[in-house]
Amino acid sequence: MAKVPTQISLTAIALDASSAVPLYRQLYDSIRAAILSGQLASGLKIPSSREMARDLSVSRNTVAGAFDQLIAEGYLEAQTGAGTFVSKKIPDELLYASNKTNSQSPKNAAKRELSKRGKTIAATSVSFPLDKQRLRPFAPCLPSVEDFPLQIWAKLAGHRLRYPARNLLNYGEAAGYRPLREEIAAYLGAARGVRCAPEQVIVVTGTQQAVDLTARILLDADDTVWVEDPGYLGSRGAMNAAQARIVPVPIDAEGIEVETGVKLAPDARLICVTPSHQYPLGVTMSLKRRLELLRWASRAGAWILEDDYDSEYRYEGRPLAALQGLDNDNRVIYTGTFSKVLSPALRIGYLVAPPDLVDAFTAGKALLDRHSPIFEQMILADFFAAGHFARHIRRMRNLYAERRDAFISAAKSELNGLLEIAPSAAGLHLIGWLNNNLNDTTAARAAAENGVDCEPLSALSIRKTNRQGLVLGYASFDEKHIKEGAERLATALQNC
Repeated sequence: MAKVPTQISLTAIALDASSAVPLYRQLYDSIRAAILSGQLASGLKIPSSREMARDLSVSRNTVAGAFDQLIAEGYLEAQTGAGTFVSKKIPDELLYASNKTNSQSPKNAAKRELSKRGKTIAATSVSFPLDKQRLRPFAPCLPSVEDFPLQIWAKLAGHRLRYPARNLLNYGEAAGYRPLREEIAAYLGAARGVRCAPEQVIVVTGTQQAVDLTARILLDADDTVWVEDPGYLGSRGAMNAAQARIVPVPIDAEGIEVETGVKLAPDARLICVTPSHQYPLGVTMSLKRRLELLRWASRAGAWILEDDYDSEYRYEGRPLAALQGLDNDNRVIYTGTFSKVLSPALRIGYLVAPPDLVDAFTAGKALLDRHSPIFEQMILADFFAAGHFARHIRRMRNLYAERRDAFISAAKSELNGLLEIAPSAAGLHLIGWLNNNLNDTTAARAAAENGVDCEPLSALSIRKTNRQGLVLGYASFDEKHIKEGAERLATALQNC
């Protein structure tokens, strides 16, 4: 029979030789408390009395006395030839009893009260609840992970493990793996019109960390921030966490209404925008509006956070250059992510900081988590260098264009009179405007009960919306599932 490993940590045991309480009783109390709290699980093997006596620098008789008492009371079981184990027969109502009592104590509750910032963070909504157990139509803004180039990725990862670089298991640069930063800078310059050197690129764990880092570096409490309304909940949440004063600015056919923003909050310190493909309405900011925003930010000394979350996917015409590429005053912090291009699980994004902010953002990243995981950065750099990234983008752009067309066709067939699909030439989702005065939150819940996930537009809005709508993703679903999803959604809306 294989030996059961001893897993008890002696950090759970604290003995005080100067105490009036006998050592055997202190040892008994420590082990009993660890069992009741769940720190020592049922069936866990306990070190022998000889081992424990040696490690605790006490006599074996002291340990034996504590063990005998614990065995007599049913906390431990002695198995001949095998050792001593935490009992499997402890009543459930005894386990964790001390923790429950402490957590309900008014005195302890007062000590555990959150800070003002902690309360703000805890109360911040970051997404509308969806079914997290499995992916269902029409969960928005998710790529097709089934089409992730897993074999290529595995081959690159295997090569890295067979021929590891010396720095693979060591700390890396806070700003990220240098070859990856070089690949990102080259890609952004060619594909997005971003003007940057590799030194300006900081690798982060997705757009959310980039937004949070920007708030930490550039905002003080009560500073004013413009946010798009409706807009990305993650940006709003990060600004709330930074205790900024959030000013919702409406969106029209040309993007964020700069003139309205100036009237509402001329003292804005930061403007959060998604100019290439506004989330969630899908509007592309016009050149006129981009220049207007840049001119105002330069005059006001304000910063612009440009979230370019899914700009790779434009299906009609040429992709538009980033706002950052028009900026002559270094007012734009540009961020993007590989979550929409490759996989959300990868957790790699990037931030392009103006030259004079690079040191501050790098220090901020180092304080947050030292640096993003090195191994994944190395593989992604190899993925770029071998040309796989460009090929993957082309393939997925064609696939998503087909799925967008399939979604529009299914909507016309199944949802006519219930939803009006707003056209969009880019992205991974579309807006469906509700007819018959339906409430979008009610509609989303009805859809969820019928096996369809979607996001109500009102959940992304600060001001009351004039028209109710649903955010509907199509990129993760093939034609069959899109058609089935449209049928289920139609049934749900008809029964609202």
